[in-house]
Amino acid sequence: MKTDSTATRTLKTRTRSDWGWILALVLTIATVSTGACQTAPPKPIEHAAQAERPILILVSLDGWRWDYLDRAVTPRLNALAASGVRSEGLIPQFPAKTFPSHYTIVTGLYPEHHGIVANNMLDATIGERFSMAAPTSRDSRWWGGEPLWVTAERQGHIAASMFWPGSEVDIGGVRPSHWRPFVDATPNRERVQQVLDWLQLPELQRPSFLTLYFSTVDTIGHTFGPNSTEVLEAAAGLDEEIGALVDGVNALGGLSSRVHYVIVSDHGMSETANDRIVTLDDYINVDTVDIIGVSPVVGLWPRTDTVDHVYAALKDKHPSLSVYRREEVPAALHYNSNPRIPPIVTIADDGWSVGTQRQVSQWRNGTRSVGGNHGYDPSAKSMQGLLIAVGPQFRRGLIIPPIENIHLYEMMAHVLGLRPAANDGDASATTAMFRD
Repeated sequence: MKTDSTATRTLKTRTRSDWGWILALVLTIATVSTGACQTAPPKPIEHAAQAERPILILVSLDGWRWDYLDRAVTPRLNALAASGVRSEGLIPQFPAKTFPSHYTIVTGLYPEHHGIVANNMLDATIGERFSMAAPTSRDSRWWGGEPLWVTAERQGHIAASMFWPGSEVDIGGVRPSHWRPFVDATPNRERVQQVLDWLQLPELQRPSFLTLYFSTVDTIGHTFGPNSTEVLEAAAGLDEEIGALVDGVNALGGLSSRVHYVIVSDHGMSETANDRIVTLDDYINVDTVDIIGVSPVVGLWPRTDTVDHVYAALKDKHPSLSVYRREEVPAALHYNSNPRIPPIVTIADDGWSVGTQRQVSQWRNGTRSVGGNHGYDPSAKSMQGLLIAVGPQFRRGLIIPPIENIHLYEMMAHVLGLRPAANDGDASATTAMFRD
């Protein structure tokens, strides 16, 4: 398979029977003002079985670590877990950052294959720097693979996104039928209500796949750390939003027997401290390199120096900093075949930070000595997130071992009766979650 990054890999293609309806469908939606709900014209769906389709709501609780469910006051999430499937942890792919992880969940591809290899990237072919907040993040040239909303739309379903990385982008000529441009200041209850409003559309316009995203726990986790009372209070607040979503769906009448909830987080959170920092200036002249990304994964593109010289200046110089040439990144991280990956990759140990002297000064001049971060090696338990799956097709009261998030695309496609696109996941990894 060839992604935007031109990385080549033979991927497994899954086949599975669908519901018996397939529409060849390409949507082109004009971009309008930020903050407004985007809705495509009603699609000419003529399937008598539309009312029998399963509905899947994919909810992301950004930065929710695997143990928050047991440490915070979360009665609604615990009730869902008890009535469905709960994983002891959801293992992200490397790097355990927001954009790469979210896009892996909906494509089933490693970041080196779908092209979103970091929250910040360079691409020599495109000639621009990618940033989450910049207009470049809405440029379809960066996004490879096929996210689940595209899979759904191409097979005659309707998709809706209340925020998700990539959902504002024309990918393969397709966007969700309904979507909202990301505005982080949007109140959480407004986000819930938008999903409920979409579910109240007439049957032939109602989406069967919806996404919902919350950033509160991640934001608080960065500021106060994963062991703080503040992060547990934020988790309790999101539990109330999940309750509002479930109550709202139940109040719609008739839909609850079709709705499946898949509640995830993109990564966990590790506690950092100002006495666990690696300063790059101690080893290299940072003016000779282009620094891409932020702690704990920092990529270096040499400008006036050579890769070999910069690599030698950093390699094995600090016991809590791993340094790799791109082609030498451990195979377990699946992070060396994409040209967007910098030629030198530095990775801080779990709980450590790495940055320039300027960044370090800003961190140490802050009001707090302890905070939180993510992006570390996914094998660290602190990087594991949340997975709860509830609905008619899922088993009840089942707890499964930690599972990699790369398998969720296949699992969700199965719930919706879709033929999955080529991906790196394995359908057998989630077989035990289903009743049949």
